Amino acid sequence: MIMKKMIALMTAAVLAVASLAGCGGGSADETTEAVTTEAAGDSTEAEADDTAAADDTTAASEESDMAYVQDKGTLVVGVTNFEPMDYLDESGEWIGFDADLAKAFGESLGVEVEFVEIDWDNKVLELDSHTIDCVWNGMTLTDEVLGAMECSNAYCNNAQIVIVPADVADQYQDVDSLSDLTFAVEAGSAGEEQVSALGLNYTPVTSQADALMEVAAGTSDAAVIDSLMAAAMVGEGTSYADLTYTIGLNSEEYGVGFRMGSDLAAALNDFFAQSYADGSMQELAATYGVQAAIIEQ
Repeated sequence: MIMKKMIALMTAAVLAVASLAGCGGGSADETTEAVTTEAAGDSTEAEADDTAAADDTTAASEESDMAYVQDKGTLVVGVTNFEPMDYLDESGEWIGFDADLAKAFGESLGVEVEFVEIDWDNKVLELDSHTIDCVWNGMTLTDEVLGAMECSNAYCNNAQIVIVPADVADQYQDVDSLSDLTFAVEAGSAGEEQVSALGLNYTPVTSQADALMEVAAGTSDAAVIDSLMAAAMVGEGTSYADLTYTIGLNSEEYGVGFRMGSDLAAALNDFFAQSYADGSMQELAATYGVQAAIIEQ
């Protein structure tokens, strides 16, 4: 009898221990599973956030240049002081054939136009860093420019010409006569390209206007500038009546430069075609005396 009671008690104790062990094991498994599930949820949310951020970056990089300009409501135009294309009037407003064309193009896009004076030698850097949206400043369509920017169709003819004091002009009527002269030229310009190719001595300056000042001051013997600028600023009745131009070094064409791949170049080509067809381009050119240089669109 006593033996039967002892066996019964031992059996109950074993069952109780087994029951407690079973309860403890189930709780640990459930806790582990809950932690794992929560961590997986957090990871999924993080991945979703990363995906969303990547999508936003992709969307921003794929946004067209036109959409970018229209979203911010401003077309920022890089210029230098270059009469008759871009220059300041007495009130400090940028005017000129290029400046006025740029304003009209901005109006066609539904945006304001802001002009920023740039270092011509850094024009591509200014574009790529989004400091400006285009270079619209009597820019010659050189191979270097065409390789670095998305350019419009040519809209003006031009040439690089030699500027000297009028009283010595008869001594410099061909390229061979230029070898002993020191030139002032705008850094990064088509003028610099020409004098460099000819092996002439020159000093780069900030703008074509500065190059003219160098010659007028006698610190340089000559300058090479755009023919359109020379027509407006050199000779009788101009700011530099004692200077004149002699020989032309080349012939070239002007275009407007945007960031590589920009859809604004095609939009400007359409604007040029419409402006030429309705006569507004020619009328504006006559205002600044460059009508003979206009290229049919």
